[in-house]
Amino acid sequence: MNNAHYHLIVNHLPIVGLIIGTLVFVIGLLIKKSEVKLTGLGIYIFAAIASILAFYTGEGAEEIVENNLGISETLLHNHEEFAETFFIFTLILGAMSIIGFVAELINSMQIRYLQILILLLALTDGVFAYNVGVSGGEIRHSEIRSDATIIPIEMTMMINGG
Repeated sequence: MNNAHYHLIVNHLPIVGLIIGTLVFVIGLLIKKSEVKLTGLGIYIFAAIASILAFYTGEGAEEIVENNLGISETLLHNHEEFAETFFIFTLILGAMSIIGFVAELINSMQIRYLQILILLLALTDGVFAYNVGVSGGEIRHSEIRSDATIIPIEMTMMINGG
């Protein structure tokens, strides 16, 4: 296996972790259960660790695919730029989640403000997660690009002799 394989294995973990972590964290906030909030924060920490793996395997994956026919240097560059921003925000979210985890355990008086900050950071990171996910998909999946050509089913059947 090479870095492209490794990147494909881990690249969804930070995005999925962010989504699941946010759902769990919001539920914990709504039902006011410390254990549920701690689980959400733990998932954010996992997503931050996974983002390190995804980010650093991405460079090796780029080197492997950048010379392949049909791979756009522009799409690779866009994905890399989005990935850098997502990576930074996810690491910040992970660090804030560690602080929030400890604050939740010791019942800090300022925990409510920290929880709101963490939730806002997670929602902001979700925008970057969307951008990095879509831009990564566009590299190999021409059907999701905004400039994709749509061929009607009738044309496809005529081309294939059906």
